[in-house]
Amino acid sequence: MSRTATAALAVLVLVACGPAAAPAGGAGGGGRIYPVAPPPPEFLQAPNVPIVPGFSSAVKVGQTVFLAGQVPLDSTGLLVGRGDRVVQLHQALANASAIVRFARGVPADLIRLTVYCVGCSNDDFDAMRTSASALFPAGEGPALTMVGVTALPEDEMLVVVDGVAVLRGTIPDRTRDPEAGTH
Repeated sequence: MSRTATAALAVLVLVACGPAAAPAGGAGGGGRIYPVAPPPPEFLQAPNVPIVPGFSSAVKVGQTVFLAGQVPLDSTGLLVGRGDRVVQLHQALANASAIVRFARGVPADLIRLTVYCVGCSNDDFDAMRTSASALFPAGEGPALTMVGVTALPEDEMLVVVDGVAVLRGTIPDRTRDPEAGTH
């Protein structure tokens, strides 16, 4: 076989055996190649978690769950813990946990949390940080950001939480769920 024929065969093999991919964004695609399209988003609404009409409590894409701001309302829509930031944080985190469980995960799958707090002092942030850490196994707490804000959707709301969870499998790992034995 000639050198030219060998080179042409090598190029043909490389093209035929390369990744079955399409450029992102159609023609031109910016040079990025994705082997498969991401799964379609699932719009989640966990039972007993308050909703904002027209919006989802969370959106799941593959094994990643993006949580909308979870407020300190109980399943009947009543504000919990008037005037108490820590109690409101517990309710908002309970709602976030319910959504992660509904998505077939456990609260320890949360990798990022943002806590928005009206009028918080350093002591308030410390108390909430300490309280929130009990939700997660030791050493597995999410990346946490705490932000002071001037207002939330309702006057007496002091805390709202949003976050991102990455589920570690299609079956929840109950060994990483401190509340697994209570359900």
